[in-house]
Amino acid sequence: MMSSHQFGNLKMCHLWTTLLIFVIGGVNCDLTISPLGPSLVNTTVGSNMTLVVTISGAPDPVVTWKMGSLPVVTWTLGSSVAPDISTIHRDVLKIESDGSLTFQNVSFVYSNTYTVEIVKSGLKTVSATFVLKVYDYIQNVSVNTEPADAKEGAEKFTLQYSTLQGEADQWRWYFNSVEIQNNSHYTVGQKSLVIHQPNRTDTGPYTLVLTNPFSTVTFHRKITVLYGPDEPMLVASPSQAFFVSGDSLSLSCQAEGVPQPSASWMFGGQTLPVSQGGSLNLTNVQTSQGGIYTCVLVNVNTGAQRKRNLTVNVYESPTASPLCSVNAVNGNVDLQFHCRWPGGTPEALLSFPSLTNATSGAGDFSLTMPASQDLNGKMVLCRANHPLHQTRCNITATGPAMFLPMVLTTVDREGKIVVTIHCNSQATPKAMVTWSKGTELLANGLQYQISVDTAQLSIHDFNASTAQLYTYTCNCSNPLGSNGKKTQLLGPTISDSSLFHNQDGTIVTMTWEVPPTSVITGFDIQMSGPDLLTVTKNGSRRKRATEGFRSIQQRSGSSRSTDISVLDPKSTYYFRVIPIAGRTQGEPSVVQRIGPGGLSRPQIIGLAVGIPCSLLFLLLLIGLVYLCVYCCRKKRQQNRYPVPRAVEKVVSSQPDVHTPNHLLTGGLKPLPDYNRITSQAAPAERSIPLPTFVAPPPVRTATIV
Repeated sequence: MMSSHQFGNLKMCHLWTTLLIFVIGGVNCDLTISPLGPSLVNTTVGSNMTLVVTISGAPDPVVTWKMGSLPVVTWTLGSSVAPDISTIHRDVLKIESDGSLTFQNVSFVYSNTYTVEIVKSGLKTVSATFVLKVYDYIQNVSVNTEPADAKEGAEKFTLQYSTLQGEADQWRWYFNSVEIQNNSHYTVGQKSLVIHQPNRTDTGPYTLVLTNPFSTVTFHRKITVLYGPDEPMLVASPSQAFFVSGDSLSLSCQAEGVPQPSASWMFGGQTLPVSQGGSLNLTNVQTSQGGIYTCVLVNVNTGAQRKRNLTVNVYESPTASPLCSVNAVNGNVDLQFHCRWPGGTPEALLSFPSLTNATSGAGDFSLTMPASQDLNGKMVLCRANHPLHQTRCNITATGPAMFLPMVLTTVDREGKIVVTIHCNSQATPKAMVTWSKGTELLANGLQYQISVDTAQLSIHDFNASTAQLYTYTCNCSNPLGSNGKKTQLLGPTISDSSLFHNQDGTIVTMTWEVPPTSVITGFDIQMSGPDLLTVTKNGSRRKRATEGFRSIQQRSGSSRSTDISVLDPKSTYYFRVIPIAGRTQGEPSVVQRIGPGGLSRPQIIGLAVGIPCSLLFLLLLIGLVYLCVYCCRKKRQQNRYPVPRAVEKVVSSQPDVHTPNHLLTGGLKPLPDYNRITSQAAPAERSIPLPTFVAPPPVRTATIV
């Protein structure tokens, strides 16, 4: 700013310069104006300063000062009329007598371009231009950001500074002490720094340096670029492929980010409670807790989030054992081997390695094979593999085995006989049964009904009197073969019976048997002999002997024994059983007797038949003995020779009969040499030549007492 004294001196110099110009060059009639001093003038707010000019060439020109393009002061130089100054500028602007413009207590609003024009009628208009900049000392610098937080991936981030006092005509930005230049990433503006597509590397200290002709200020600001969460890292502890039901484990989820992202866990659409560090702790885990767990990481400042899934496998071994079976399919032609191991997580892997290695199934597996005799009796193994347990089961397919039909007789509500024949042949798979009567193939109808499993035939309204006229055949078959059996139904028949009594003889138990194919609906127990004992009011007992059999009990067709009590042990009773089929009675059983003395009828008949037979046998035995004796005598008479004397001597010299038998005390005595004895005898003692005698081999004998 120029003082008044300096301004007076400057005017005097200007005047003398003008006079010198006139003296040397003569008088010039053209208007001239020139700034006295620099055209760029810097000043501080509140100060006084003058834009000095020199005007020459014509007296009394009109001087006009413009601020920008708007006139603010107009005055005829040297006129007594007051200058025309805009009302809003009268307190600040003042025109000097030489045409210079003076500012009093200047403010920032007067920082502008000022142009002075001189106009004189008949002369060319001339002008001069000044630039006035009003400064203040820079104080209270602040930097604002837009948006408030720098986020990685945003379009831009702007740092904009402001000052409470003073303006800068120079500004420089620094990052990590390195000056920032305009490029594709940074744009340095008059009041701001723009960071395009900020990222985490833009985090750090930023420095702003503001400068004007009268002051310099430095400002620091640390910027943190928010980012994340990055790709989450999921860890299960302990680290293993699967967990067993009842185990405990912990799931953690972490990712890079500023600020540190917060973690939450979701399972089955529900948010689970987590620990302070974001870990999920699972104790005594069950198979229902196995599955996909989702970790959600959220940056609370940026709102950005990421999700990542972690699969937790919780296994449980099946509780039961695998089940193997085989069925007949495709019209009883093929075999379907079936293996099932229910339960468990995951389902067990099942296969039949002895049949094929090409196919397998999980949990429930079937394999169909053409039936062949190679499979008859062959044990087929099912291999069951589970991550926690491996086991197996087996099944053996067999054709129908030999069997015996079972016959059961009942009576329906109408009192008609129903005969049921059951054919059960041991076969795997279960054999299907077809039924026929004679050559007639039977089917379900009014009289014949076949069970769902075909193993049972029910014959309704059966006529027991014609039972033996028909033969029923059941044929059991499966894909591995067939086996049939014929059943000849019999009328009511008893094959055997017996009778047992207690120690006192007052109770007897009668048992009986029937043929397996006999049609029987009940039994009539009959007795012959005295009535059973009865007790009268006075305590006495009475009995009455009867002739013939009478019914005393009726038993069902399934009964095979009965007890008969209150018998008199001193009396004789006869019992028999009559089989019944509806209204048809069969032949009675053998009569059983109980009681003291006498012979029963069967015993009497036995004796009557046995005595003649015994006499005949005795006569035959006597005749046989007589015949043997006769033959022996006749043979002796034919082979008789004179007895030599030497032999007589030998015979007479035999030991006494009371002498102990040496054969029993051990050792065999040699027999005499009869050939030698006869050769030494006198000729007179031999009547005819004797044949040569060969001694028999020694024989050890013993007497058994």
